[in-house]
Amino acid sequence: MEGQYFNRAPQSERLHIALFGRRNAGKSSLINALTGQQIALVSDVPGTTTDPVIKSMEILPLGPCVLIDTAGFDDSGKVGDLRTRRTHQVINQADMAILVIDGMPSDLDVEWATLLKRANVPFVTVVNKMDLNGPFPPALLNQIAKQLGSEVVNVSALKGTGLDQLRNTLVKLSPEDGKSSLTGNLAKAGDTVLLVMPQDPQAPKGRLILPQVQTLRDLMDKRCIAICCTTEDIDSTLASLQAPPHLIITDSQVFDIVEKKKPAKSLLTSFSVLMAAHKGDINYFVHSAAAIDHLTEKSRILIAEACTHAPLAEDIGREKIPRMLRQRVGQGLTIDIVAGKDFPADLSPYDLIIHCGGCMFNGRFMFQRVEQCRQQGVPMTNYGIVIAHIKGILDKVSLP
Repeated sequence: MEGQYFNRAPQSERLHIALFGRRNAGKSSLINALTGQQIALVSDVPGTTTDPVIKSMEILPLGPCVLIDTAGFDDSGKVGDLRTRRTHQVINQADMAILVIDGMPSDLDVEWATLLKRANVPFVTVVNKMDLNGPFPPALLNQIAKQLGSEVVNVSALKGTGLDQLRNTLVKLSPEDGKSSLTGNLAKAGDTVLLVMPQDPQAPKGRLILPQVQTLRDLMDKRCIAICCTTEDIDSTLASLQAPPHLIITDSQVFDIVEKKKPAKSLLTSFSVLMAAHKGDINYFVHSAAAIDHLTEKSRILIAEACTHAPLAEDIGREKIPRMLRQRVGQGLTIDIVAGKDFPADLSPYDLIIHCGGCMFNGRFMFQRVEQCRQQGVPMTNYGIVIAHIKGILDKVSLP
């Protein structure tokens, strides 16, 4: 099982492709055809797909992907409205989209094409069920392309025809991988980097947490010399080195301990800060941290976690940061906590949003939250930045 864990690309780092369309347009059949597996339940009964169905796959030539099958956006009724709302939420996760139709576009298809374009989600339109209706001629495909503003492909999910053209179109539309290195300009080939990794109750038994794994891989890709230790072994580890490490990366919770022990020449940062720069807006987070200085007991904070794990003792988001804030501001400070995909549409009641590193979210989803805060004029920062600010060492932390 462990071998599978380390050999799989994390879901958050995969290309997220969402399928949208009316009920019975063939979204589930198409996702099964693309994956070569019966991932989604297929039925002639409209509304078979309820909650979004997510499947991680390797699809050549795209590589590691996450396919998201959604409920039909023409669903109706009280339950149907809830399903449609969840389908709307998937837009924020999608790096790309497939709009599935089985005939000429309806007004609702046009409306959703407009939604995708407004959200800057590149998409391709699939005219499905060509085994029943026959392939649309080029002139008709061109008409649909102009109407929806996308490339259009004839497909039969049932017979598997047109899938190669669909895959090639997805490759062409795929956003360029503009992701920078996780450690950015903080480390280069040949640098010695010390990773201080406390193994507290939050660390899964027998393996490292995802940001630690991703940081290690990033350093290996750069040909850095990575050395790992726990907080208790910092002194002996530093003493064993012939020269101070160029960079020390630590868990934010022990920022102050590591800062006191680090050599003067060594740079200091944290896994949380690296994730904030990788998937968010690090400058916005640092600027927003200043809002902590203006909090009062009448203020209201929202702490958002990407994970939905059951809280353990001394959980950083649910216990440690709230305790640090209340010790600084006062016990009357109101702190709300959300987890996973839950996030308020209206952020106006809050004086500050504090988010985890977002290692479980893809970059687009995190940037959507940052942009939501920015548009509503609510400061947003990150666990590591908050801890460094409260401990008075933010100016000593190196940012990627």
